[in-house]
Amino acid sequence: MGNLKFVIEFYRTRETDDAHAVVGRETIEAGDLAEAIEVARLLSQTLDMPQRPDAIAITDLSGNALFSGIVDVS
Repeated sequence: MGNLKFVIEFYRTRETDDAHAVVGRETIEAGDLAEAIEVARLLSQTLDMPQRPDAIAITDLSGNALFSGIVDVS
């Protein structure tokens, strides 16, 4: 089975009202969702973005939500 394409959005969340600001977006290829999540976590630490993201959202190319979660900074 070939790789699948995923869209990763990196964003900051404002604690006062839970508003989200997208600080980066990447389209990647990965074998499955678990691999896409690992790539997203790595990219959240290495991509040059205006701010360090505190959360990620992963969709397919049609925009269907597949995953969202807080970036683990450990």
